Amino acid sequence: MQETEKLDKIDLKILKILQENSKITNLDLSKKIGLSPAPTLERVKKLEQSEIIESYHAHVNPQSIGLSVKTFVLVSLAWHKENALDNFLEKIRAIDEVTECYIITGEADFMIKIICADIPTYEKLLFKTLSQIEEIERLKTLMTLSTVKDTRTLPFKYD
Repeated sequence: MQETEKLDKIDLKILKILQENSKITNLDLSKKIGLSPAPTLERVKKLEQSEIIESYHAHVNPQSIGLSVKTFVLVSLAWHKENALDNFLEKIRAIDEVTECYIITGEADFMIKIICADIPTYEKLLFKTLSQIEEIERLKTLMTLSTVKDTRTLPFKYD
């Protein structure tokens, strides 16, 4: 992977612009960074090959497709169970509604983000799926009410 000190100001500008709008054409990108299209494309390809740019995604509004409930769940594992970590991770990866999973410190071992249609769907997921994972000792749901900030641009000095 390419290190940040090898990134010059133009690379950083490309990263910022692509995080804000990954659908920008190479021509428009080249105009914004002050290079011709060929070297601009070459720089983007190098950023992709070095895995600084990992992928491109469409950011879909969950409410627009009927997914109106977002929760964060604190998970404490029953560490005394054999292979608790591996078994938990295997089971959690198989649940489509779990969109993110982090190992954390503090009050719990994991924090998972769940997105689903409505409260009855979440309740069913909680009682019929999550609570049936024997490696889980305790669950604590944090229900989101609204989104205040949700940015995809990483906090980095781009200039």
